[in-house]
Amino acid sequence: MRDRVVVVSGPGRVEIVEQDAGELREGTFRVETLHSGVSAGTELSYVKGTNPYLHVSWNAGLQVFQPGAASTPYPVTRLGYMQVGRVVESATPAVAVGAVGAMTYGHRTGYLADAVAERFVALPDDLDPLLGVYAAHMGPICANGLLHAAADLRGTDVRSLGDGVRGRRVAVVGSGVVALLTALFARHHGAASVVVLDPTPRRREVAEALGLETLDPQEADPAVMLKTRWAHHAGDRGADVVFQCRGQDWALQLALRLLRPQGTVIDLAFYQGGAERVRLGEEFHHNGLALRCAQIGRVPRGLAPTWDRERLSAETIDLLRCHGNLIGTHLVSAVVPFDEAPALLTDLAQRRRQELQVVLTP
Repeated sequence: MRDRVVVVSGPGRVEIVEQDAGELREGTFRVETLHSGVSAGTELSYVKGTNPYLHVSWNAGLQVFQPGAASTPYPVTRLGYMQVGRVVESATPAVAVGAVGAMTYGHRTGYLADAVAERFVALPDDLDPLLGVYAAHMGPICANGLLHAAADLRGTDVRSLGDGVRGRRVAVVGSGVVALLTALFARHHGAASVVVLDPTPRRREVAEALGLETLDPQEADPAVMLKTRWAHHAGDRGADVVFQCRGQDWALQLALRLLRPQGTVIDLAFYQGGAERVRLGEEFHHNGLALRCAQIGRVPRGLAPTWDRERLSAETIDLLRCHGNLIGTHLVSAVVPFDEAPALLTDLAQRRRQELQVVLTP
């Protein structure tokens, strides 16, 4: 048995190769892929050659990048983390044949998984399996952003994802998948206001179709607009919290300018260049602001194991159940045959094609 796998063999070079599917053994199960979502930021960084893992060595013990051999050299054989599969064989009582679940095994037509070492997020029968591409990893990324906002306000006494946004004024910079899911999470959990800021008209149209308010940061100064509208008391105006979801320096600078004094930017972006336009001597310094990275590799200190990846996946499924029709209609912009993945990824990397969320279907 052979599986077909999307591989990045070098900068700008994407291909489909065949790999041995492996033999079923005790404690494992095999899935056939139903849907495989494309994460444009992470995946395209390998196609473009901008991902830091391609150029330097990650010291896992010290948690620092160092000069040396690439931690993930070409070829990159495990690309993507938004898969939905149906179990076709099982040698473990943990996962039943016929079950449909979300996983993170990369773009491939099938996969042999270890039930102990790998997550299988079972999808409820009333959820469109296509939406399951968000359940294992992408949705938890966004939920973890809200969790960081809650921890910023409540410390270790976080009871709900809403603890950081409920009744508060929220700005979201960017309108890609991470930004829009984060904005929906914030609204779902009771934010008083949610405003999405992005210069791309088509992205703002999608945000508005999801029922979100938008601003074009190039049309007028959004910091002046929101700080005029969002008044707390004298000398205290602006967003209570900003989720920064676009990996460019101008977006981070904008996020800082939107905040009320002593507010926090929760940063979910993946920066692959410099940050010349981030002016730390301006609002960041004068308003006593904070910047907190909500990277999916860890929940806020002190919240594990109560808040773990499984709970963040459960929060994602709850969101998808409530807003799945809107998300499926407006966020998923293309469903593409698996065989077209190499052309699709290279076209996206070279900006010959623009998509919000692409889902590959074998």
